[in-house]
Amino acid sequence: MKQRLKMKAGLLALLLPLGFGVNAATWKVSNQESNVSYVSIKQGQIAEVNHFTQVDGQLTELGAFTLTIPLSSVSTGVPIRDTRMKSVFFEVDRYPNLTLNAQIDPKVLQDINVGEVSNVEVAADINLHGESKSMLFQVTVAKLSTTSLLVTSTQPVIINAGQFKLIKGIKKLRDLVGLSEISYAVPVSFVLSLHQ
Repeated sequence: MKQRLKMKAGLLALLLPLGFGVNAATWKVSNQESNVSYVSIKQGQIAEVNHFTQVDGQLTELGAFTLTIPLSSVSTGVPIRDTRMKSVFFEVDRYPNLTLNAQIDPKVLQDINVGEVSNVEVAADINLHGESKSMLFQVTVAKLSTTSLLVTSTQPVIINAGQFKLIKGIKKLRDLVGLSEISYAVPVSFVLSLHQ
C-alpha cells in the first residue's frame, strides 16, 4: 500500500510541472479588441482623438512583453490628414513601426485571481522614429478569466515629440495646413486585450 502511494506521489510530482507549463502559455494581444489612441492639440484649444487600427504583441510565460504598432495604420478620421501623418510626421517609409518592450514579473499575473483587478507600474523601452527611450507606465490589469486579460492605461502617458526627434515633422505639418501651433506633448491611452 505504501509503495502504491509513493508511486502515485512520484507520478503527481512529474505531472505538476507539465500542468504549469500548459497554463503558462504565451498571451497574445487581440487586434480586434485592443485600442491605442492619442490626442493631438492644435491652436492651443482644439483637441482631436486619433488612433491606430493595428496592434500586435505578446506576453511570454517568462514575463517578456512586446508590442508593435504599424504607424501606417494611423487613423485621424480625415484621409488627407492620415496621408500627411504617415509621410510627413511618422515618415513610415523609414520608420514603419513603434515598438515597446518590457519585462513583467510573472508573479504579478499569478497573484491576480479571476475577477480581480490590480494596478501595476511597468518600465518599458519605446522605439519610435529611430529613437529609444525608457518610460514608466501606470497600468490596470484585470483578469477576466484564466485565459483572458484586459490591460489599460491607469492614466494617459505623455509622449513629447522632442524625445523622438519629431518636432521637425510637426513644423512641416503646421506649415502645410497653415496652423500657428501644434502641441509637442501628446497624451496616449490604451486598452489591450490579451488571450492565451
